Amino acid sequence: MAMPNSNKDILTTAETAKLFGVSVRTAQLMIEGGSIPSWKTPGGHRRVYRTDVEALIAGSGMDAHAPSALVVVLASADRLPLYEMLSSAMPECTFKAFDDPHAASFAIGSTRPFGVIVDLPAPDPSRHALLSSLVDNPALGHTRILTVGNSAPNGGNRISHVQTSEAAAAALRKAFADTGETAGPPADATFPIALNERQRLRALEHSGLVDTAPEEAFDRLAWLASQTLDAPVALVTLLTQNRQWFKSRVGLDLSETPRDWSFCNHTILQKGIFAVSDLASDPRFEANPAVIASPNFRFYAGAPIRDGNGFALGSLCVIDYKPRVLEDAQERSLLALAGLASDEFRLRSTERQLRDMRRRAEPQDPQARS
Repeated sequence: MAMPNSNKDILTTAETAKLFGVSVRTAQLMIEGGSIPSWKTPGGHRRVYRTDVEALIAGSGMDAHAPSALVVVLASADRLPLYEMLSSAMPECTFKAFDDPHAASFAIGSTRPFGVIVDLPAPDPSRHALLSSLVDNPALGHTRILTVGNSAPNGGNRISHVQTSEAAAAALRKAFADTGETAGPPADATFPIALNERQRLRALEHSGLVDTAPEEAFDRLAWLASQTLDAPVALVTLLTQNRQWFKSRVGLDLSETPRDWSFCNHTILQKGIFAVSDLASDPRFEANPAVIASPNFRFYAGAPIRDGNGFALGSLCVIDYKPRVLEDAQERSLLALAGLASDEFRLRSTERQLRDMRRRAEPQDPQARS
C-alpha cells in the first residue's frame, strides 16, 4: 500500500468517527479493539489511514441503501428553533440542525440521511451551492431533498420545494409512510406505531442485537439506572414485530413479553422521557396484564435508545410497584444512561458490520476446500 503523502490521508479518532457516522467513543473503541488498523504518534495519540477507513466503509454495508431516520436541517440561527419544534412533533425521525452550510454538508456526507431540509427564505449562494452538490452526489440517491421558502432552486426531480416549514414536515411524514418491504406489526395492534415502523424493524434486524447473550456493558447500565433512580426494576428493551425482548434486566425474571404489554411502545415515539406516575389510573395502561395482575406494576419511566441512523430500537426504562414521580435530576440521569446505551448499540452494530466485511474479504484457503 502506498504511504500517505499528506495530512489529509491520516485521520484522528474524531475524524474517523465522522466518516463512520458514529460517536468519538465508538470510534475509539473500534480503533483500540483492532477493528480499524492504527498506530500511535510519539505523543501517544492514535492515528489511522483514511484509505483503511474508506475501504472498511465500502465493504461493510454502510451505504445509502441502509434505512435511515435522520433528517439534516440547514437554516439560519433565528429559524432553527422553529425546526426544533417541528422535530418534537415527528417521533419517526431524529433531526440534526445546523446554521452553517459546511457543517451541514459534513453531516450529510457522514450519515447519508433520510431527508435534508434547506431553509431558503431568500437567495443564498452558499445554500444553493450545497444543494447542487447534493443533487450531483450519487450516494445520496435515496435522500429526500426539500427546500423551504420563497427562493426555489433548480434541482429537477431531485428537489422538492415547499413554501413553509410545516409543509416540509408534512412531506417528510408522507415519505416516512412509504414503509418498504419488511413486515410491520399486526393490523389490529393495540399500541401506537410510527409511520416508518417497517424501516425501524428493518434497522433492528440489521443491528443483530435481538436474542443475543447478556453483555456486561448493558448489565451495568441497567444496574446504574436501578440504583440511580431507586427503582426495583430496570430494563434495556428491544421492540420486535410482536414482542418486547430484554437485552438486560434487573429485578425481573421474564426475558420477554408480548409487544402489546410494553409501555416502551410509547417511549420509542418520544424525543425524551416518557413517564407514567400511576399506570393503574392511566386509561392507556389500566387493563395491561402487567398492571392488573402479577407483577402489578404501578410506575414507569423510559428513554429511547437510538441506533446510528436515528431509529429508536428500544428503551432504557425503570419500573416501580408504587406510584411516584421522577425528580428533574433523575430524568437527566435516565436520559444520560439511555445515551450511553445508544452508544453501545451503535458500537455493536458497527462491529458486526465490520466482522461481516472482514469475513467476506478473507481469501479462501484452497486446502480447506479440498
